[in-house]
Amino acid sequence: MSLSTALHGALSGLSAAGRASGVVSENIANALTPGYAKRSIILSSNSEVSPGVRVLGIQRQANPGIISSRRHADAEFSNATPLASFQTRFASAVGNPTDTDSITARLAAFDSSLISASSRPDSAQRLDDVVIKANDLINLINNASDTVQKMRSEADRKISIQVERLNKALSDVEGLNVRITALEAGNAPTAALLDQRQVLIDEINNIAPVNVVERNYGQVALYTIGGAVLLDGQAATLEFTPVNTIVPEMTLASGGLSGLTLNGNPVRTDSLRGALRGGSLSAQFEIRDELGVEAQAELDSVARDLTERFEDPALDPTLSPGDPGLFTDNGNAFDPLTEIGLSARLRVNPDADPEQGGESWRLRDGLGAATPGPSGDARFLQSLQSVLEISRIPGSGNFGTGALTAAEISGALVSSAAQAEAVSDQRLAFSSASLTEMKNAELSQGVDSDEELSQLILIEQAYAANARMLQVVDELMETLLRL
Repeated sequence: MSLSTALHGALSGLSAAGRASGVVSENIANALTPGYAKRSIILSSNSEVSPGVRVLGIQRQANPGIISSRRHADAEFSNATPLASFQTRFASAVGNPTDTDSITARLAAFDSSLISASSRPDSAQRLDDVVIKANDLINLINNASDTVQKMRSEADRKISIQVERLNKALSDVEGLNVRITALEAGNAPTAALLDQRQVLIDEINNIAPVNVVERNYGQVALYTIGGAVLLDGQAATLEFTPVNTIVPEMTLASGGLSGLTLNGNPVRTDSLRGALRGGSLSAQFEIRDELGVEAQAELDSVARDLTERFEDPALDPTLSPGDPGLFTDNGNAFDPLTEIGLSARLRVNPDADPEQGGESWRLRDGLGAATPGPSGDARFLQSLQSVLEISRIPGSGNFGTGALTAAEISGALVSSAAQAEAVSDQRLAFSSASLTEMKNAELSQGVDSDEELSQLILIEQAYAANARMLQVVDELMETLLRL
């Protein structure tokens, strides 16, 4: 080996060690940076003509399989979180089966007040208490309906926000594709842009789960699991029109709410076969168009059962056919054609409610009575109480085909809500655990600070050895010059 060869080898070693230390420094600095993939230096020996070492490049280390699995877990968690929140809030609105302030508990309190008034029909205080307990039951049903519509309105607003975010992220990925292609054509490093693109794709995936397909020249295409093309060369454009307030009658099927379009074409948004199903966007559509509508229908069914029980013409001879009973549709008799939203409009008959200018003695003498009757006559009060215990087939709702009492119908609603909450919480816990495991797996493939520091020690030793080689060459050259 000649002195020039030794000199060249040592210089190339110093250069490689310097580049390697820069890579280690960058890895340690970005150990906690989202989307950052570990870098490693790629080295190769030079040819026999020019020995030494050369740097082939800096490699970005990312495991596509682990990233794909982590994104799947991310999307599952993003979908499960809002759905679990909806079920929890609805279950809280109708009450837990063991709650003393649930629909079943307030119905029981109303029933007890009728029994108490029947034992002392002459007591104005007990008659007033029946009206109070009826209003307590109605208020809870009204509030539950308001809660459902509030959650649907919130979901509508969140859909609009997420559609804007999705459009922006898709446009940004399209721009990064172009820049990465340009850098690769000039043999320039693209790792930083690949990190940025990974973060954006993660954001897109949380909203609408995607499959990432590699294209030529470093570009990627994005397809949803429902088959929609979000990006393949050019980014797709999604459009959605939010509304200010949602009422029970407004649904996607009725045309009262906006659907979703992709490049101007309507796409399905249901939870089973929606084009963008599986992420947070799909969850918001499910809340607005499926869960919220179903919850409202169940509340309306309970309200319908109450109104129909007390509108029976045989119950109150003081009423004419078509007159409202004790529970009314905002003061009117129930009409099956306007059942949607009934739980929000449910009211006590104003003729029996002192707060609305009525008289509570009509609970004893008949809702249509013009003057008070015998104060000791409890027959009508007893009839009102017995109506709650009559088994009848519900006119609507998912309560089965069997005959049920009023308590059984309200109990079925509360139990169904509690069960749905438990199922959604279980799914959320599972998706959270899965996401944690996949994040840990991804981190294990990322930057290990201890490993990087160990590598830095080796680099320091290599640098020192090459520096010593230069020093030896310098000493030999000086010896030659002194000859």
